Amino acid sequence: MILLAALLIYEVWGKADVIEQQAVLVDIGSTYTKVTIVDLRRADIVAQGKSVTTVKEDVTLGLEQALRAAGVQLESLARFRLRLACSSAAGGLSLVAIGLVPELTAEAARRAALGAGAVVRRVYSYQLTPQEMAEMEALSPDIILLAGGTDGGEAKTIVHNAKMLANSALRVPVVVAGNKIVAEQVMEILCQQGVDARLTENVMPRLNVLNVEPAQQVIRQVFLEHIVQAKGLDRAEALLDAVAMPTPSAVLAGARLLADGLNDDEEPGWGELMVVDVGGATTDVHSVAEGGPTRANVVYRGLPEPRVKRTVEGDLGLRVSAPSLLAALGEARMRRAMGDKAPQNLSALIEQWSREVGHLPQTEEEWALEVALGRGAVELAVTRHVGRLEELPTPRGLMFVQRGKDLSEVGIVVGTGGIFAHHPLAAIVLQGAVANERDPFLLAPRQPRLYLDRRYILWAAGLLANYEPRVALRLMKRYLIAVETTPPPTRPSG
Repeated sequence: MILLAALLIYEVWGKADVIEQQAVLVDIGSTYTKVTIVDLRRADIVAQGKSVTTVKEDVTLGLEQALRAAGVQLESLARFRLRLACSSAAGGLSLVAIGLVPELTAEAARRAALGAGAVVRRVYSYQLTPQEMAEMEALSPDIILLAGGTDGGEAKTIVHNAKMLANSALRVPVVVAGNKIVAEQVMEILCQQGVDARLTENVMPRLNVLNVEPAQQVIRQVFLEHIVQAKGLDRAEALLDAVAMPTPSAVLAGARLLADGLNDDEEPGWGELMVVDVGGATTDVHSVAEGGPTRANVVYRGLPEPRVKRTVEGDLGLRVSAPSLLAALGEARMRRAMGDKAPQNLSALIEQWSREVGHLPQTEEEWALEVALGRGAVELAVTRHVGRLEELPTPRGLMFVQRGKDLSEVGIVVGTGGIFAHHPLAAIVLQGAVANERDPFLLAPRQPRLYLDRRYILWAAGLLANYEPRVALRLMKRYLIAVETTPPPTRPSG
């Protein structure tokens, strides 16, 4: 009896000790809630589970089901060392950006929002009109980023736009990141009408000089303070330590850590890289690279590109946005890609998938359609993310103008999202990120090593990055799976 009691006590305490060295990582997505249990001592995935997200009812219902699928009972949850979550549920962090000139402060505001993990619903420029205000009210964003004017530059527009916002029906947080000369006046206009306004530094203090990180920090803080509660995620947060960030921010944090590594020789990063995240509603592309010209006969034009960049393509999803993805690709292109596996009722099937967002391919025809859609989404999203060259004849010979980031020398491309985790032909989908001979002026990666995120580890590592960065980095190195790449294409001569 005494021996049996001792064994039972040892087993209970032993399990408790194991749990206390583990982290529960949760992604409350728009379709599925995913749970990953990580052993922090061994940098190892212990278990994973998922369930349909139940944000419209009670988000904890789906969370509890996902936890059980990973072998975690609610009564033991408090004993885990870390319990962290990210979320893109209920449309993610929806944002409207307002600036002055489309190519300058409006673009700077858009970049600040995307880098903070937001989904940018619309970007407005110049003075807002009543029609635009009505449109903005119909969009009902979670947050507004109000920019406009360099410091000491044009000031009337941002003041006008502040008055329009203050007198509108919108009562969402407004981040003020424009001309510092009138920033206090703008804050007063908004606050007098009860708007929750947050002042931060100008996203473009001088012409062609970007300063987006202060605005990004405020956007993330607003997410933690307001958006979590507004979307009902606070009920999940009561079971966890925090819903720490939007899911895109977690993926970007993971990508940055994987590229840069730690500040020691023991855990180096992989160097400059790109991450392609294909989802049901959007396809996101993240790059961690300088992106400057890589050849002597190239001159750069346009706004400077951030080293850590994210773009979101809301028309390139595989389910919700499948009809717009088909329109962007063209039905003829899709049929060529699928060959004899192309269905007669292609458009009807795409419409059905857009309504049944949880649908998984069942037939050979559907698997082929998923590949064609996925590769098309990757190709278009990468094309929009990277820069390109334009020929410039000069008296000294042919030169090239570069607009956007030159990612042609990037050595790593990682595919994350459901299609890369589950599809047997995921490598073919990811090869859509590699530059091809059809457009030699596109500055996409030419000869990268390709990796598949088969275990959904990027977002989980991003959540861990601020708490256990070494563990997070080792997890990515361990679970990202290398695949074969295609031969390098040719480049423009000169």
